[in-house]
Amino acid sequence: MNKCIIGKKIGMTQIFSPEGRVIPVTVIEAGPCLVTQKKTMQKDGYDSIQLGFQDVILTKLNKPQRGLFERNNLGGKKFLKEFRLDDCSKFNVGDLIKLDTFAEGDIIDVSGISKGKGYAGPIKRWNSRRLKMTHGTGPVHRHGGSLGACSDPSRVMKGKKMAGHLGAEKVTVQNLRVVELNLENNLMLIKGAVPGPKGGIVYITNSIKKA
Repeated sequence: MNKCIIGKKIGMTQIFSPEGRVIPVTVIEAGPCLVTQKKTMQKDGYDSIQLGFQDVILTKLNKPQRGLFERNNLGGKKFLKEFRLDDCSKFNVGDLIKLDTFAEGDIIDVSGISKGKGYAGPIKRWNSRRLKMTHGTGPVHRHGGSLGACSDPSRVMKGKKMAGHLGAEKVTVQNLRVVELNLENNLMLIKGAVPGPKGGIVYITNSIKKA
């Protein structure tokens, strides 16, 4: 990995290729990002850089975050993310990483937090089958059913697919292609869908596994 940037999901649309084919794309407002911290093998045991995205006044940050920016004489950033790159020597604290880091045709990985769907039952969460609607099933046709393990060990085993919190978890989609870059407005058009709701923050890196 040698390219990285933080962005915000604007939404989805479609564009046309030179051959007239429709290409569904996700529009990402990517960068500019500020290098807010740099870690080295000698001091921290590994090499990485921390990027900050979206300006915020320092008084809205907690004391550790505020101290990071004040110590380096930087403006406040709302979102921070650390990236481990193959070569961090070319980056320094205070550098700006812009959209021109990437190029059209690049294969990338996009990570984000999926849309939260609240508390869901086993049918919606795990695609379980419901009971029959006839012969006295009663009001339990969408319930989880029997959970015990017969007589031995007579308890619910770990990993049982039950009702619970659905969504709002980290999702990474690999091997997406950059279709178009709008450097003037910091917009990246990516073929296909990326994780997260509209307005969600996403983290973009060049793909380690090539498509």
